[in-house]
Amino acid sequence: MDEPIPVTRAVDHGTAKLMPDVDRKRAWLLTVDGAPQSYVDLDAPTHLEFEYARRLGHVLDTLAEPGRALVVLHLGGGALTLPRYLAATRPGSRQDVVEADSGLLALVVEHLPVPDDAGITVHGADARAWLEAAPADSVDVLIADVFGGSRVPAHLTSVAYAREAERVLRADGVYLANLADATPFAFLRSQLATFSTVFDELALIAEPGVLRGRRFGNAVLVASHRPLDTPALTRRTAADAFPARVEYGDTLQVFMGDARPVRDEDAVPSPEPPDGAFSIG
Repeated sequence: MDEPIPVTRAVDHGTAKLMPDVDRKRAWLLTVDGAPQSYVDLDAPTHLEFEYARRLGHVLDTLAEPGRALVVLHLGGGALTLPRYLAATRPGSRQDVVEADSGLLALVVEHLPVPDDAGITVHGADARAWLEAAPADSVDVLIADVFGGSRVPAHLTSVAYAREAERVLRADGVYLANLADATPFAFLRSQLATFSTVFDELALIAEPGVLRGRRFGNAVLVASHRPLDTPALTRRTAADAFPARVEYGDTLQVFMGDARPVRDEDAVPSPEPPDGAFSIG
């Protein structure tokens, strides 16, 4: 049987590479301009390799009873890791995936196709433009994992954007975002301030070393109007192979400090990560 070989292709926003994992038969790492974007095992869609993806998975596992189908909107597609995970763990879910890089989307659909009956529909479009056109009260979960290169685009960081997310979510819906920052956390704190103006409940999940300011890294923002199951989330993230902390309530308020909400006219992308900051966890 032929060994899988790497695939390299120029896409809309850089050079994408699909590299086979020598240790897993049908697993692939997707990078864009050298930065890891996604990891997918076609034989084991519930396997989440990246630390941040595992944390998003923990939230998805705890926000509704096991196996319950959900309506989910993904902003940012990558290799469709989380849509595949949800299709496996919550069969019957209906998922829309919005990815601005149509070339990247074509590469993934061609080489890492999802089953026809997975309930996953992909769209080539700008995340915020799609969100603004989406119907109100239409999704249970909104997951934002959008990076232009290695930075969250500015137009996905403002109060106006957060209001659109809240509008599209159902009353008990949950917003999740993969963000990245380092001490003094100006970007992360501004995002907490921004989403606290729109949502009643917030939580932040990150590796303790990141929260202590020791290194640049990912942090998962969770926002909703209903109380989150923070005890269950705390147990799951603490017991993970890559342990993380869940910050919420008063400790999150202290972390946020005097940060101000972001207006569209003041919005900036997340900070440029230092060389080597992103790697497989």
